[in-house]
Amino acid sequence: MSAEQQELIMKSGVSYFQQYGKPFQEKIFQGLVTDKDWAAQMYEVMKPDYFDVKYLQYLTETYFTYFEKYRCFPTMGLVISMIKDDFKASGVDGVFRDQIIGFIQRMKMNPNPEDLPYVKDKALDFCKRQAFKEALTQAVELVQSDKFESVVTLMRKAVSVGMPSSIGHDFFEDLEARFVESQRVTVATGMKQLDQKEVLDGGLGRGELGVVVAPTGVGKSHWLVAMGAEALKRGKTVVHYTFELSETQVGKRYDANLTNIPCSDLIDNKEKVKQYYKENEDFGNLIIKYYPTRTASVMTLRNHLDKLKMAGHWPSLVIIDYADVMRSSKQYDALRHELMLIYEELRQLSGDFGIPIWTASQSNKAGAGSDIVGLENMGEAYGKAQVSDFVIGISRKPEEKAAGVARIFVAKNRAGMDGLTFPIKIDTSRSKFRVLAEHEIADLDPKKALNEAWKQVKKTKGEMENE
Repeated sequence: MSAEQQELIMKSGVSYFQQYGKPFQEKIFQGLVTDKDWAAQMYEVMKPDYFDVKYLQYLTETYFTYFEKYRCFPTMGLVISMIKDDFKASGVDGVFRDQIIGFIQRMKMNPNPEDLPYVKDKALDFCKRQAFKEALTQAVELVQSDKFESVVTLMRKAVSVGMPSSIGHDFFEDLEARFVESQRVTVATGMKQLDQKEVLDGGLGRGELGVVVAPTGVGKSHWLVAMGAEALKRGKTVVHYTFELSETQVGKRYDANLTNIPCSDLIDNKEKVKQYYKENEDFGNLIIKYYPTRTASVMTLRNHLDKLKMAGHWPSLVIIDYADVMRSSKQYDALRHELMLIYEELRQLSGDFGIPIWTASQSNKAGAGSDIVGLENMGEAYGKAQVSDFVIGISRKPEEKAAGVARIFVAKNRAGMDGLTFPIKIDTSRSKFRVLAEHEIADLDPKKALNEAWKQVKKTKGEMENE
């Protein structure tokens, strides 16, 4: 194929993203700025002029040029700053400027499109195909010139382009990369004390495994529902796997949390529930899937998630209730080895799909009477704690259970501070959790409660004497 023919093909649009439409092309650039590893793969196989939208060509050229110079990709804030400087220096058409501003605003309104993984896969595959086609064209010319060794080298390179190729972080060469703020995409817990910058910095992040540890009957399943409900209210798609409760039972807990109607009163308030969802159509989507205890492995969940993706359901958060009762992919003599493998595979699943996963773990007997539940209380296998990114313990004594109060303890946190304890209120009728205010904590002081009881005794005694 001659150079003129190649140019004709390029002009005809065969090698462009035009066939996918403008929204798809905009998400390609959004993928570049939100996933640096993927951007590095695309840098090898994509040319800015693959876009048929001029402002996307310009933005991509700016983005890739920075990478060529500093060996790291700029943040979106830095891209905007560079664009402003360029516009001031060279001047720009008003329509072109407005197109860029409009696109940036659209990205801010929808920072994490749920179909972005599909767009990234499709775009990378397209670019790799184009690179391979170009290599084949060059190979034909080399064969005609009897340069066979060059053909082998060319094709080997063509096969490898677009693959993750980082040798690692070169400490001195990649100095600039350490001073570029990385973007961590999170799903909030809804508790500001946990979501604050010093702790989770927004919530559980993509590729992270969060575990709630508690004795039986304390509220692990309610915590998982609370996490899913918060994501749902924020417009996320949640996939909730349950291995003990039925799908409808879990669904009712979500109803109670979202509508603020106690679970026991839902049937009598069916119309209120329906009306509530009609008035709140901006919620995300929820898929609840039941598997009998000890029947589902991590591979079972992986296959189900693949089916959901093919059906157009792109999960933002996965809830697993709970990992300790899953089936291991390998059989060991000791249960602790199977449990650790399950947690390792869940962590890998989270990374492969780019989603945060919340699950629960049963604490050991010592955790039942402890003031706080920590890593040492994770039942059967301490190795579960080593794999997890965020571990939170819930503890409460029998007298506290009657009052609906407990404590949460941040036992492990790769994203920020840990070792923190917060007194909380648990509403199991609505699967809700909140940190107690200072005046509520004071009211729970046992000394104060004893003094109030003694005052009541003396008051009653005085009234009896007066009679």
